[in-house]
Amino acid sequence: MENKKTSISPEFFFIDRNSKHSLQVQLIVSIVTMILQKNIAAGTRLPSTRSLAKHLKISRLTISLAYQELVSQSYLTALPRSGYAVSEKAPRRRFNPGLNASEQVSIDWNTRLNRKLVKRRHIVKPSDWRSYPFPFIYGQMDSRLFNYSAWRECARLALGAKDFSEMANDWVDIDDQMLVDHICSRTLPRRGIDARPEEILITMGAQNALWIAIDLLSYDNKRKAVFEDPGYPDVAEILRQTQMPMVALPIDDKGFNPDSLPKDTGLVCVTPSHHVPTGITMPMDRRQQLLQKADELDFIIIEDDYEFERSYLTPPSPTLKSLDKSGRIIYLGSFSKSIFPGLRLGYMVAPEPFIREARGLRAMLLRHPPGILQRTTAYFLAQGYYDALIVKTRQRFKKRHDLLVSCLSDHNIEIAGPLSHGGSSLWIKGPDGLDSEKLSQVLQNQGVLIEPGHPFFETPEERCRYFRMAYSSITVKNIPEGVARLATQMSSH
Repeated sequence: MENKKTSISPEFFFIDRNSKHSLQVQLIVSIVTMILQKNIAAGTRLPSTRSLAKHLKISRLTISLAYQELVSQSYLTALPRSGYAVSEKAPRRRFNPGLNASEQVSIDWNTRLNRKLVKRRHIVKPSDWRSYPFPFIYGQMDSRLFNYSAWRECARLALGAKDFSEMANDWVDIDDQMLVDHICSRTLPRRGIDARPEEILITMGAQNALWIAIDLLSYDNKRKAVFEDPGYPDVAEILRQTQMPMVALPIDDKGFNPDSLPKDTGLVCVTPSHHVPTGITMPMDRRQQLLQKADELDFIIIEDDYEFERSYLTPPSPTLKSLDKSGRIIYLGSFSKSIFPGLRLGYMVAPEPFIREARGLRAMLLRHPPGILQRTTAYFLAQGYYDALIVKTRQRFKKRHDLLVSCLSDHNIEIAGPLSHGGSSLWIKGPDGLDSEKLSQVLQNQGVLIEPGHPFFETPEERCRYFRMAYSSITVKNIPEGVARLATQMSSH
């Protein structure tokens, strides 16, 4: 391929008809990869649309559109008479290949790293969960409930000329004011929270907010951080990373018990509206008691209200933040649970001095969440699509909840958590001697996915009989059969 008469044979091209990408996109990627990786000389001719269409068994129009798109990007040039060739202006790789694997020196990273995050206790979810007919796993969405056209329209508005010029700027540590305003005026008032824009920080999901909040409070290493047991496993892991002294406080049938708090408590991490993983809602007297304890012992509370939009069986209880008169509550919310998990947008609500510090820490980590996602979400809220999605989701989830409860009851499977709140999952208690980890492995081979309970406990029993079953992504028609397969396996263990 050294001279301008050189051409590329159609045999170098192929199409994956099982790919999720369009034929045109596949062809464009194939040509760009060929030019960049193989450094094909300028002037090298591409196959004619006729010959390539015959080889790939696709439309000539598809190939013409792909070629024309690459001309607009300066990868190809249209020849005077007919056909296309690699352009003189085509981008080129400007670096030499690195060392061969045999020339590289091996480093023992175990001696360089002082933290073993790979060994942390965490919830494992198969990446191919959609291929399983009975996915009772938490945190995944049912795309059939989502108004994709509405989201695309909001993204189109966010990418409009006026908005895009703003989105393309470096915001440094500033958040999208449109999104913050809607959180202040629509989202937080639903939870009884009155907040100013200066008291809100947009984060990469509630997880990011949790890490920032705990890290900022970790300076006080003389007092204990208290968290729920069982509870969200990443709370304990973040506390370990920040080297805070910590206490796992066992919950009861009312959730977190303030009477059990140590006198040297400095921080409390709770999920009062919908406890992870049981679903227990902390009653009002306990909430008042916790706030009173916070004043008496002078500690801070991180309130993770990750699933506040899922209260469809009973009205939601007032948040701790709405009852807070001392400014002790750091409130965390998430759009990743209510819109879709891959969005990774959440927010933190706290007194202005704390938010200033949190904004500075976030800027050091990632500057700010992507502006285009913030603005698209803002339009999604502003135009009413979000509220419509919440109503639709609640209706569908209630049907799935009621059916799952009924099916579990028919098979005498015990539900350990309450049935009065809603949410998107149930906490199951298996019989004595059941190992939910082994049970999940057997069920996975039968197309059923459940979540073993041991990651939620700070010190789980050798055989943890608890497990979680979610219904956010499974269809109503598949619930009975999935429960039946679960019951069969539970009876044989």
